[in-house]
Amino acid sequence: MASGHNPTTIRVKINEKWLQLSKDFVAKHPGGSVITQYKDADATHIFHAFHEGSQSAYKQLTFVEKHNAIENLKDDPTLKSTAKSKEVNVASYDFTIEQEKKIVKSFEVLRQRVHDEGLMEARPEFYIRKTTEVLSIMVLSFILQYFGWYLTSACFLALGWQQLGWLTHEFCHHQPLKNRRINDYWSLFLGNVTQGFSRNWWKLKHNTHHAATNIIDQDDDIDLAPLIAMVPDDLKRYKEPLEQLILKIVPYQHLYYTLLLPLLRFSWCSQSIVYVFGAPISKYKKDRADALGEQVGILLHWSWVLLQLYLLPSNWIRVLYFLISQLGGGFLVAHVVTYNHNSVDKYPENCRLLNNFAALHILTTRNMNPSPFIDWLWGGLNYQIEHHLFPTMPRPNLTRCSAFVKEFCKEVDLPYLVDDYWTGYAENLRQLENMAKVVESKKEKIGTL
Repeated sequence: MASGHNPTTIRVKINEKWLQLSKDFVAKHPGGSVITQYKDADATHIFHAFHEGSQSAYKQLTFVEKHNAIENLKDDPTLKSTAKSKEVNVASYDFTIEQEKKIVKSFEVLRQRVHDEGLMEARPEFYIRKTTEVLSIMVLSFILQYFGWYLTSACFLALGWQQLGWLTHEFCHHQPLKNRRINDYWSLFLGNVTQGFSRNWWKLKHNTHHAATNIIDQDDDIDLAPLIAMVPDDLKRYKEPLEQLILKIVPYQHLYYTLLLPLLRFSWCSQSIVYVFGAPISKYKKDRADALGEQVGILLHWSWVLLQLYLLPSNWIRVLYFLISQLGGGFLVAHVVTYNHNSVDKYPENCRLLNNFAALHILTTRNMNPSPFIDWLWGGLNYQIEHHLFPTMPRPNLTRCSAFVKEFCKEVDLPYLVDDYWTGYAENLRQLENMAKVVESKKEKIGTL
């Protein structure tokens, strides 16, 4: 199948109402299978975060509330306690219901303040300038190639792909414009055509990450097996002979982890190709509807890449150009996207933390210290906490929003993690080493039997 899990009937809680969503409704959900992450959980704040400014989404919610509300639900699953974790790199969520209510109430005040300050308003002028700037980097790469500056051209192409990644990310989150259809067209061009990343594949992966950040077996961004094991639960996946063989090198994962970062482009591009050409048989309506456009976009991208390589003067330069641009682009993206969440603890599957939207994203996210250069290079993702709390907020408003979020964290006694790069990177390696020791100890026990 092209995406997610099979559609199934679920119930979710929105605005204090439990709603029954049929299998057919889930299959037709415009966001795909991400909705299933909130089965038996409170999806109020994640609904508002994802659908900010979408009149059709709120209209549909009103309809569902009227026709599919569950009356007199017994045994509210959001009130069930979560068992404390004793596993490596896995934290326990032990907030009381009273603490949750305080955080939820305070977050509602914060959300209203953000709206009152105009921080959710579109900033089209910023994105016109930014799109022009990023496409200019790509054009500069082509010009440098034309004049024989091949390696410099490859470096600029890698940088261009990274910056296009941030821009596509923002169009996918509907930050630049209130017109969601236009945002979707731009994300198709910037994602599929200019980068070779499937827009729909990425949106499903990324929206699932936003919906269940660092939740084991729900957030695909922390599922890096078989080359990397982040939590003990990952070890259950090593069943095939090849995976068993790979397991022998996992005790050294903290040593080779950095070498894997440049491979991100190859990973995402290959997954995108598999996704778009499997989309016509997907059980989700959106995948089938967008399949042709997605496929054409991917084919255009690789036709352009192959043509650019063909125009180079020798096979040696072609190989070097391809590796520098692809691996360089992969590293420039990977060193950012692995920093914010891999360096903090993970939480058990179906953890009650899903019912506490603000705490979920603050406890599972680390910001990078800002500066004008970092703000530009990281595409605003150094303000990852603010982005997760308000995913449709335009990038230039995140700096001001951070001051409000810090006040909120202090008020409700939640940590606000913000560090230099090397601190976060060291924490990432420490968690990998923790798991490496777990794997090594298991091997030793097996060897003594």
